[in-house]
Amino acid sequence: MIKIKQLLSESFQISIGILLASIGLKAFLLPNGFLDGGVTGIAILISQLFKIDISYVLLVISLPFLFIAWKTLTKRIVLKSFLSITILAVFIHFENFSSVTDDKLLIAIFGGLFLGAGIGITIKNGAVLDGSEILGIYINSRFGISIGKVILLFNIILFAITAALISIEVSMYSILTFLVTAKIIDLMIEGFEDYVGLMIVSEKADEIQVGLIDKIGIGITVYKGAKGYGQRGHKEESEVIHTVINRIDINRTYSLIEQLDEKAFIIEFDVNNVKGGILKKYLSK
Repeated sequence: MIKIKQLLSESFQISIGILLASIGLKAFLLPNGFLDGGVTGIAILISQLFKIDISYVLLVISLPFLFIAWKTLTKRIVLKSFLSITILAVFIHFENFSSVTDDKLLIAIFGGLFLGAGIGITIKNGAVLDGSEILGIYINSRFGISIGKVILLFNIILFAITAALISIEVSMYSILTFLVTAKIIDLMIEGFEDYVGLMIVSEKADEIQVGLIDKIGIGITVYKGAKGYGQRGHKEESEVIHTVINRIDINRTYSLIEQLDEKAFIIEFDVNNVKGGILKKYLSK
């Protein structure tokens, strides 16, 4: 029963994602000749150069990447991705949106926003609408090159070709669209709230713990450090405070620690996802 509910929820959300992506393409990018990055951008470019319906091009161009995915990802993800791309192509083919605006800046920004939201929602529910991510995963698994670098190189080549075959202006606006799309994808996957992790080593660990809990209102985990070496020399035992906070609280937290111990050793690191624990949710009830 739980699996059926999960499947229905994923299918509904993927449908919303496909709808948003198709709006971004049909109401903003396609009527004005703008590209996005990745496989979608290649499909738009080929469609413009050879006057072929983009819905057919998108399907054909996506097939090699889905074949790579078959060898790299789970079969469930590949099947969901194939169905998602196919439905997106159908939506694009039959949708009849008129261009919302003639302002090129608005087209680039809002086209990227709708497309990024659609791709992000789809990825979050276990499918992809663009094969460049699949290519990045494949090359990363085979050669160890980061996924981000693969996608970046892929798009540099695409936008360079666009500048040479269409115009530099279209290429520049397309880069802007790609940047907006990428940022919105990150927001949809990781959430609007940004968390950071802190590891704190201090001789006044007890006071800092009380301050973090009472004044900042966050949860902490305390580890026992067996040995330590630093400017203060050798130390046999110490307490290491580990916590995750919303970036909104970062300045207050640093100020609190500095008031209690100016020489405290602090390591800050990015946190991709957080679940459970005592966390302040600023963007929810």
